[in-house]
Amino acid sequence: MIERYTLPAMGELWTDAYKFHTWLQVELAVCEAQTILGRIPEAVMQEIRQKARFDPQRIRAIEQTVRHDVIAFLTNLNESLGDAGRYVHWGLTSSDVLDTGLALQLVASLEVILGELERLIQVVRTQARRHRDTVMVGRSHGVHAEPITFGFKLAGWLAELLRQRERLTRLRSQVAVGKISGAVGTYAHLDPQVEVLACQRLGLTPDCVSTQVISRDRHAEYLQGLALLGASLERFALEIRHLQRTEVLEVEEFFAPGQKGSSAMPHKRNPVRSERLTGLARLLRGYALAGLENVALWHERDISHSAVERVALGDASIVVHFMLVELTDLVQTLQVYPENMKRNLYRYGGVIFSQQVLLALVEQGMTREEAYALVQTLAHQAWNQEGGDFRSLVEQDATIRRYLSPEAIAACFDPQSHLRHLEAIYQRLNI
Repeated sequence: MIERYTLPAMGELWTDAYKFHTWLQVELAVCEAQTILGRIPEAVMQEIRQKARFDPQRIRAIEQTVRHDVIAFLTNLNESLGDAGRYVHWGLTSSDVLDTGLALQLVASLEVILGELERLIQVVRTQARRHRDTVMVGRSHGVHAEPITFGFKLAGWLAELLRQRERLTRLRSQVAVGKISGAVGTYAHLDPQVEVLACQRLGLTPDCVSTQVISRDRHAEYLQGLALLGASLERFALEIRHLQRTEVLEVEEFFAPGQKGSSAMPHKRNPVRSERLTGLARLLRGYALAGLENVALWHERDISHSAVERVALGDASIVVHFMLVELTDLVQTLQVYPENMKRNLYRYGGVIFSQQVLLALVEQGMTREEAYALVQTLAHQAWNQEGGDFRSLVEQDATIRRYLSPEAIAACFDPQSHLRHLEAIYQRLNI
């Protein structure tokens, strides 16, 4: 395995310095493979190991003249190697270095992303455990439906994040692929065993069939994987935004002392972090589309993908990492208001228990059509009145009283009947 930088942040992985670091590791791994196969004397290899250096500023200066980044890198590298430099890059083409080095960047980025995703998973699990019995109303179409718990809502987030972790873990194997096959990929000036040995040293798998480049479906899949993760994070952020609306206010982003929400309105406390996450997910979808556009290259290669990837791959990696860090802190500090959840649950006298009343009437012998019409009439009557009280209307209805006792009516308005099987879900997720 190659030696890795200690990374203080995702952005470090996408600097020129780290990119050149991966290029050097590729060149060294190829030289090591050539040494094993007897192409490079061990003494020369030892000299290469000791002397190989690069200087990002010097590389940029050389590139101003040669207008080729890999040649500028090799020129600077050979300045440190002297005569031993003639063994470096033997039989290789630029894409051997570029694409294999890029694979190392993508793998390292996924390692950082997966680490941050694990933190988010644990924070969501903790909050789900804390609120497994915090009752709230479930909504469909944005409209009150039936009781759930906030812990159950978070369980859905947790399950989705676990799927994302599984996807990204699989994705790692798709991008952990190198190529050391020379111009147009035919190994014309290389023993294929060089590729096997070099990739093994780098912790990569040799590409099954490379042209002059590694096929860009792998990179498109990487960007799609990040976009899919971003879509999940956006879903969670959108939920927080809806639940923070003034007329709902069941949860709220933490508002720090001294924080200001509006230059004009002192009362404002806005879900700005959730809104930021929603916007950033749009960027990730755009990068995913760019990745798909990069798949179709002319013949064995062109470089129409290159400029796109220099922006898209690094930016997408940094963006999704930031989103994970942001959402982890947001969920960890989320303000939850159970009393407001209870207030909303019983709006209009508990119309959300209408199905319980319907089923109780059917169970006692009323036809479903009759029961539905009766319950719907009472529910809409409560819904359309200021301070409407569905439960009172049910308790006062003579037809319903012929079928249901006061105790049976009261049982219809017990939210626990809706929640009695949630334990099975919690057990699946270790909540």
